[in-house]
Amino acid sequence: MNDLQLLREMRSDIGSAPPATLARGRNRLMSKISSDYQPEATTVTHAPASVRPIRFRRRALIASAAALVVGGIVVADVVRPSGPGATAEAAEVLNNAAAATIRTSDPMVGPGQYLKIDTTAVYAAGVALGDPGTGGRSVEWLDKSSDHLYVPANHAAEWIWKREARIPTTFFSEEAKAAATKYQQSQASDPIRTGELLRAPGGNFYGEPRLLFAGLPLEEGVKNLPRDPQALLNTIRQRGKQGRPEAETLENIAAALRTGVVPADLRAALYKAAALIPGVTVVDNEANLDGRVGTAIGIEHPNRETRTDIIIDPTNGLLIGERLVTLKAGKTFPAGTATAWTSVKTSVVGSAP
Repeated sequence: MNDLQLLREMRSDIGSAPPATLARGRNRLMSKISSDYQPEATTVTHAPASVRPIRFRRRALIASAAALVVGGIVVADVVRPSGPGATAEAAEVLNNAAAATIRTSDPMVGPGQYLKIDTTAVYAAGVALGDPGTGGRSVEWLDKSSDHLYVPANHAAEWIWKREARIPTTFFSEEAKAAATKYQQSQASDPIRTGELLRAPGGNFYGEPRLLFAGLPLEEGVKNLPRDPQALLNTIRQRGKQGRPEAETLENIAAALRTGVVPADLRAALYKAAALIPGVTVVDNEANLDGRVGTAIGIEHPNRETRTDIIIDPTNGLLIGERLVTLKAGKTFPAGTATAWTSVKTSVVGSAP
């Protein structure tokens, strides 16, 4: 299979470039190569400083360069970032997810029905043992909780939020397990530890509007955010602190996606915006999150100690969830531990608690 066929497989809805255009491109390239060619072997001078220059024979150079011309014409119709962005593999996954999102219809919520958003989440938790100033230390474990949010067809009507108890579930030592059990018993009256059922018009629980990300009200963001990927990415960056790491930009995109109420056009734009973030890569093609398997797209934090991932179902473009992965072993968590993760499922139901 040649390069053009491979690229067509990547996006089957992209038509062929006109033969005349291909011919002109090839002719210009061949003329340039012929004029610049010297009898000695050619050196690729744009290689990174850390990579030794690679020398090719003239025939190999012409063949690969011609393939790049063909590929460049077709790829331009898929995505052409204005600057450095995600790796080619990650950009392909994200752009395909955006296309699948548009093809997948949003759930239709009729009168008297609700969009039910089931969220399972894991968080790191811990307590201090003794006074840190006198040699005390802390122990940590992972808590797990489940939430069920019922969103009415009319978003201004009453939302219902059933929060299950937050329970310690994963321990890396017997000492942590004992500390977690004691702490759980001491928090018997805390709604976070016991669960609660909340109701609020417009989803304004605790008297605050629900947020899309970075302090942006949900309804305002869904209505007003740009659908152009670069403009959307610029907006997300501007709402954060100046100089913050790009990992936080991906975290904000994940925060918007996990609300479960972002319409398809904005979800697609968020995926395409993520494809423009430098440092985003494919980290796992078979990522299992809460029993669901998808493709994990991630970016390391500047300290190289943690990585933020979003996991996408490639068949429909839906977000499976997100996670924060420890890359270096710490006092409690081994390397590779997801110290925080969230999985999301949506469905339409006819009643609510």
